Amino acid sequence: MEFEHEGVRIKVPERAEAISSGEGSASSSGTGIAGGSVAIARKSPALATPPPFFDILVSPPSPASRFLSIMDNFSDENNSSSSSSSSSSNEPEYESLPETVSTSTHMIAGAVAGVLEHCVMYPIDCVKTRMQSLQPDPAARYRNVMDALKRIVRTEGFWRPMRGLNVTATGAGPAHALYFACYEKIKKTLSDTIHPGGNSHIANGAAGCVATLFHDAAMNPAEVVKQRMQMYNSPYKRVLDCMSTVWKKEGAGAFYRSYTTQLTMNIPFQAVHFMTYEFLQEKLNPHRQYNPSSHVLSGAMAGAVSAAVTTPLDVCKTLLNTQESLALNSLNISGHISGMANAFRTVYRLGGIPAYFKGVQARIIYQMPSTAIAWSVYEFFKYFISKHHRERRSTY
Repeated sequence: MEFEHEGVRIKVPERAEAISSGEGSASSSGTGIAGGSVAIARKSPALATPPPFFDILVSPPSPASRFLSIMDNFSDENNSSSSSSSSSSNEPEYESLPETVSTSTHMIAGAVAGVLEHCVMYPIDCVKTRMQSLQPDPAARYRNVMDALKRIVRTEGFWRPMRGLNVTATGAGPAHALYFACYEKIKKTLSDTIHPGGNSHIANGAAGCVATLFHDAAMNPAEVVKQRMQMYNSPYKRVLDCMSTVWKKEGAGAFYRSYTTQLTMNIPFQAVHFMTYEFLQEKLNPHRQYNPSSHVLSGAMAGAVSAAVTTPLDVCKTLLNTQESLALNSLNISGHISGMANAFRTVYRLGGIPAYFKGVQARIIYQMPSTAIAWSVYEFFKYFISKHHRERRSTY
């Protein structure tokens, strides 16, 4: 006798011998599973006469593979809940996102992290640029970061430290998308080669260096415009005005004049940055779980160390980007300076060794919260996306 409703067919055998002594359960299971069905044998006290068992045959919906994958997940969850180990140990770590997650996942997380990082810390970045000036105007000589912010707001307006933010945010999105996607891909590939199943500091540093090539290629034009608008008494009121003026007077090459210096600075910066971050994560978060406090602390310390080490290169980059007129005129330099070696010589002529560390305080104060924000936001999005992916799989 059979009953069927919405894909569920209940079959009560006419002969008890067919399923007695557990043999019917085995044969039913064999035929049902082979045909893509699930068979469950239970006692039925409602039957007045044998058979003592009845079969529930569930026909798989279309497509069958989807139903079977759900049953596999359900079985895995039951096994993990009955095991002596905690359920958290059986979950895939968010550190390596599921293979079905595309590179666009890393790019979206990286873009959001980059935009937030630059927007939140932009006023400090403006102060850093001014404090790296080699021959500042007397009205733009500041004692420290807070003094600079107060004087800029008081004398130039509340929104003056934010001038150029729009072009920075526009460049930071694609730059950081390429940056983090490239870093994750290369880190995984090199780590699997150098230290399979573990973390490799060499892979982390190399991945950071290669990722910097793509980041700076997208970000360098925005850096040129941003820093020119940040300088004291900047003649540019709008981003488009600055871009068109630079293009007409100095040519397209002006937007990449500091590219080699930027790479010379950022490659060691990112190598130290990523190696320090991953090292601190091994110490503070050895199980690589989502731990916001460890991400913030590791990111801040990594930013501080790498910023302090590479400040001389950042001073040279700022000089190449801004082509500081007062400084160049004091040395009777006509035209524009270009090249890292030329920038190094010019900085030394203007202030000696101490000139290479102008603005180091502002740079560290900028980089510590900046990298902390970037890493915490990026790690949160990795965690959120991987968790959403697992929940989505469990619902199917």
